[in-house]
Amino acid sequence: MQNVAGSLYGLAYGDALGKPTEFQDYATIVARYGPGGPRELIGRPALVTDDTQMALAVGEAMLAAPEITPAALEPLLRQAFLDWAVSPDNNRAPGHTCLQACAALSDGRPWQQATVAGSKGCGANMRVTPVGLHPGLDEDQRAGLAQLQAGLTHGHPTGLAASELTAYACWWLASGLAPGDLLAALRERADSQRKTYREEWLGALWQQPGVSTPEQFIARGWDETATALDRVRDALAAGNYAGDPCLATGAGWIAEEALATALYCYLISPDEPVAVLGRGAASSGDSDSIACLAGAFAGASLGLDAWPAAWRFQIEYTDRLTHIAEAWDHGAELSANRG
Repeated sequence: MQNVAGSLYGLAYGDALGKPTEFQDYATIVARYGPGGPRELIGRPALVTDDTQMALAVGEAMLAAPEITPAALEPLLRQAFLDWAVSPDNNRAPGHTCLQACAALSDGRPWQQATVAGSKGCGANMRVTPVGLHPGLDEDQRAGLAQLQAGLTHGHPTGLAASELTAYACWWLASGLAPGDLLAALRERADSQRKTYREEWLGALWQQPGVSTPEQFIARGWDETATALDRVRDALAAGNYAGDPCLATGAGWIAEEALATALYCYLISPDEPVAVLGRGAASSGDSDSIACLAGAFAGASLGLDAWPAAWRFQIEYTDRLTHIAEAWDHGAELSANRG
């Protein structure tokens, strides 16, 4: 199986293609690349942004964990994020929320106090793909860890919910779910999880001003994310796919919009992965985050061979991407053989 590698590399490819178009308006992007957006990696290596860097941090923390529990993962994730924050490679316009939270995490305080409680920025879910690709997690581990890695920096419930759904999109697609069934599956999960607060993973994060119960806290996140999914449904049904995708489903700077616009860019043509990346990169909003998530979805469904072969040796961090992919693709093969 090559779905893990396909998704991780798809994330990095989308990130690299969206890197030069982030902060550009749609007309400027189209004038340079055409309406299909950028379709070729530039540079050797082709540089990525903090999106891929932090996804690697999450994946490597998971590989280092002796078990997938909150107690095992929290210190590993904390250290991985702190290492990223001081890395000389952290010079790719990193998100302010991530940097602010890392500064607070560095003094050892409980992460629930260090997180930026009001932020639901897309930094919560741009890095969650590895949680969706690990072949050995049960439902509570996948959902809980997706929310924990988000919550360390982004404490808003919508960041938690959008991160869980981003992870599940990757997991379901890598497991063989048809792309046409993905949106309904995500919407059903948003409804079913609406009042599920994962206290083992989140602790007392819910205790914020104006919130009376854990269920009230998390329901807000699921409701906002469900509304974003409904915008994707409506945009796909309208069938007018030309132009800036951010006008249909949001600019992607916040978590639920990053998920929604990535899904929209992917589901327009799920069997054309390079077109998916170009569409995500040709967007007026957070182009690299949108394209990286759309690439993760396409790669999870189609596998590594769907991408141009030469890109694998051109993208930055190929050694680290390969290390995670080989570990989890092998695990997925063992699970399939046992089944």
